[in-house]
Amino acid sequence: MSEIIESIKNLSIGFNSQKGKQISILRNVSTNIKKGETVGIVGESGSGKSTLALAMMGYIKQGLFPLKGECLFKSEDLLKMSSRQLEKIRGRKIAMIPQNAGQALTPNLKIGYQIDEALRLHTDLNKTERDKKISELLNKVRLPSPETMAFRYPHELSGGQQQRVAVAMALAGKPDLLLLDEPTTGLDVTTQAHVLELLRFIAKDTGTSMIYVSHDLGAIAQVSDRIVVMYAGEIVLEGPARKILKEPIHPYTYGLLKSIPKLSLAGLPASMPGSQPQPGSINEGCSFYDRCNLATDHCKKNSPDLEHIKELDTNVRCFNHKELINQNNNLQTSITKKSNNSEEIEVLKLKDVSISYAKQKFFDQLLNKISDQNPTVKDINIDIKKGETIALVGESGSGKSTILKSIAGLLKTKDGQIKFENDRILSSDLKMRNPNDLRAIQLIFQNPDESLNPNHTVEQILSQPLKLYFNLSGEELKKNIIDLLKKVRLGEFYMSRYPRQLSGGEKQRVAVARAFAAKPDIILCDEVTSALDVSVQAAVLNLLQQLKEDLGTTYVFVSHDLAVVRAISDRVAVLYQGRLCEIGPSQNVYKFPSHPYTEVLLGAVLEPDPDIKPKLVAEDIVEEKPPEKGCSFQGRCPRKIGDICNLEVPPWQIGENGNAIRCHINIDELASLQQ
Repeated sequence: MSEIIESIKNLSIGFNSQKGKQISILRNVSTNIKKGETVGIVGESGSGKSTLALAMMGYIKQGLFPLKGECLFKSEDLLKMSSRQLEKIRGRKIAMIPQNAGQALTPNLKIGYQIDEALRLHTDLNKTERDKKISELLNKVRLPSPETMAFRYPHELSGGQQQRVAVAMALAGKPDLLLLDEPTTGLDVTTQAHVLELLRFIAKDTGTSMIYVSHDLGAIAQVSDRIVVMYAGEIVLEGPARKILKEPIHPYTYGLLKSIPKLSLAGLPASMPGSQPQPGSINEGCSFYDRCNLATDHCKKNSPDLEHIKELDTNVRCFNHKELINQNNNLQTSITKKSNNSEEIEVLKLKDVSISYAKQKFFDQLLNKISDQNPTVKDINIDIKKGETIALVGESGSGKSTILKSIAGLLKTKDGQIKFENDRILSSDLKMRNPNDLRAIQLIFQNPDESLNPNHTVEQILSQPLKLYFNLSGEELKKNIIDLLKKVRLGEFYMSRYPRQLSGGEKQRVAVARAFAAKPDIILCDEVTSALDVSVQAAVLNLLQQLKEDLGTTYVFVSHDLAVVRAISDRVAVLYQGRLCEIGPSQNVYKFPSHPYTEVLLGAVLEPDPDIKPKLVAEDIVEEKPPEKGCSFQGRCPRKIGDICNLEVPPWQIGENGNAIRCHINIDELASLQQ
């Protein structure tokens, strides 16, 4: 039997309501973490997964307190330790890797100094030994040139490199247990695949136990030996990763898996109805009753216990779990075919668009131009039809959001033209646009917390575009607000709520409603689902598609989640270093990726299946700016053919499948190489 590193026994954590009532947000949670084991904790926002993970290192968030139970780390209860006792364990025995390494690292301190600080706190090494250890740690997390890397500041590293530094700092004290809270959520697909491969290597190399908290079941599938599924503060399913993901015998887990877009299938996934109950609102019965299609009257009045299913080596909290055993082969059937209502009417045209972040010199300011021979985005030509969804994809730094900002008028173009409706040139300066152009192009931001005014009610937020563009007031204004809320499947009672009183999915629906309030022709979607749970993500995608079909809206959709892009897009434009590599119908780009970079991107996508591993076919290196000549992908291309790639800009080629690519290798030859 494997040694147990940490044991959670009947743990309940909660808070006192304004009326003095104790309300639980974790309820009777029990589980064990074995030596060398990686355990994934999954569930929607508010399920209690982060609260549980933090309790495993003896930390309880402000305002919460333990109601009962124990967190035993090597037989010692962390929740009964003093701050001084915990200081000797945190960092040395239990370490944490945060979600956003960029925010966790001190921006004005060099990388080497920050790792040295961790070594001083958590080891007894002298200065010479610490210097040697810094290089060893940077080598272990596979960062190039450790001696050079140690003298860089965090802002000089990519997101993936910053996350690797965070891993190195966590490993400084040789911990027995690593806690990872959404460590790859903000990373693009290739960087995420490399970081996960690193974590698998570290777990195997060091024997460190890991707790991996995430709502990304694809990432969980790649690293976890065992999975704990949480809902409304309880464990509802627990067992080996392969069993949980391939034979989910709880309706909640089954619903989550059916909500995930599939890279192999075109169309939108089925969204799981409803949302989690608020803490303290369940007095009797199963907490999943209101959302479960297997629920009976017995479920409404009785709470199921966590039952061990011996033949599956799985624990499940459900009276009707046996009914799911025969349905598990149908996890792929939730995809609904989306219709393409685009017309052959060109609504937006990007012609030879180049965008630069270079500062204007004095004489450039007088001439209103930017002198930059190697701009961030260069020579983008895209025609967008009315009613279609075109997606811009690529890694971080590929220019996706830069192009979106320029279309929105938030960033000036260096060269080229943005034409709107009948070849009318659209100013890339927001201040120069007329009111109708401002109304016609709306932007939905990635994070609704930063785009919705926290001091305004939903009614005030939605009234602003209606007043500004249509001069509405009184009952007519109220009626339009109610109609908008109905369109995004929110009720009239949401009008008086503030953003802080809404869930993440509800806030994003309000942001969608605000964009549609202007009755736009084009909506720019900038990573609108990246921070959402898979169930909420599916609901938002279905909502966007339904609104598009009802109103004929055109979307320009930016995302690094290629499965989401596959689900909603009609066409895909692939960008690398601000250069267009491939463009074509979505179904063709995904079935027959022609450009080597598209092949790399699709090969790195994570599926919620432990048997499907990503294909890492490009080096994990950072290129600070595009090469001045030759192909933009020359530095990482697995199919590079020689000096021609370094010296000459590749020509455009159009394949039989309708994909257009920019590559020196013949498109037919590329197709044969990829088979």
